[in-house]
Amino acid sequence: MKKRIYITRRLPEEAVAPLRDKYEVRMWEEEAKSVPRDVLVEEAASAHALWTMLSDTIDRELIEQAPQLEVISNLAVGYNNIDIEAAKERGIIVTNTPDVLTETTADLAFGLMMMTARRLGEAERDLRAGEWKSWTPMGYVGMDLYRAKLGIIGMGRIGEAVARRARGFDMDVLYHNRTRRHESESMYGFVYAELDELLEQSDFVVVLAPLTEETRGMLGAEQFAKMKQTASFINVARGEIIDEAALYEALKEQRIWAAGLDVFAKEPVAMDHPLLTLPNVTTLPHIGSASIQTRLAMMALNREAIMNVLDGEEPKNRLT
Repeated sequence: MKKRIYITRRLPEEAVAPLRDKYEVRMWEEEAKSVPRDVLVEEAASAHALWTMLSDTIDRELIEQAPQLEVISNLAVGYNNIDIEAAKERGIIVTNTPDVLTETTADLAFGLMMMTARRLGEAERDLRAGEWKSWTPMGYVGMDLYRAKLGIIGMGRIGEAVARRARGFDMDVLYHNRTRRHESESMYGFVYAELDELLEQSDFVVVLAPLTEETRGMLGAEQFAKMKQTASFINVARGEIIDEAALYEALKEQRIWAAGLDVFAKEPVAMDHPLLTLPNVTTLPHIGSASIQTRLAMMALNREAIMNVLDGEEPKNRLT
């Protein structure tokens, strides 16, 4: 009998096809909508492998009802949607997709920083709506990136990739991280700073830290109050790292210049979310790794990890 794989979103056939000859493959047939919880639990109950998305909650309850489950492969670098301890207790291997999305996500972070600073989204919306009537001396004026000071919170692979891009704009780079990056400091001139110092000095604050118990809610009213009034705040990590209500107040009261957000605490974000009402907020629908090449590379890592585990081999990017 073939081992059974369940895929929680419709994926391109080129990503799935290599599995079909050897395994029984079942897949939720919608791409734009998450698999309902009851369907996911039912499918997991007889699955040997789950190919999951960040939007899927793979908790202890589900894991304990999946007696045959051998591997969970998550289409993301993050894995806070999976109860890692529960999987470990049951001997289930969990894998993710690091490395391949580093440069693509760094491109997005830098692009969002430019959009936010120069009000590009606001200007484009007004043009399309017919509200651009004339060139004006101070129309749509923004902030320069050139020779500005960039503060990066979370100097992992993506953080370093963003910092390298900043060198092309002659930006000074401060960073805050759990561990010092001495090699990067000596090679590129990046400067370590305590969090308060980074917030106080930076013209752009970019969050690239993973979501952990230590980082959850780490940026709130107290931290936003330390930022420059002319500073932009960019989040391409996880929405739960920031206090969104505090960010709203800081932006509404113009205590900081603007924010660019690719992520929210709850996704998809509600259309009545207060942050969406502000003209100095640029938003994107969590597209950090969304290039064709990168998403297919991520899928290939997931597929290979599933095949490795089901064939009794050691997978790459193992988390448990």
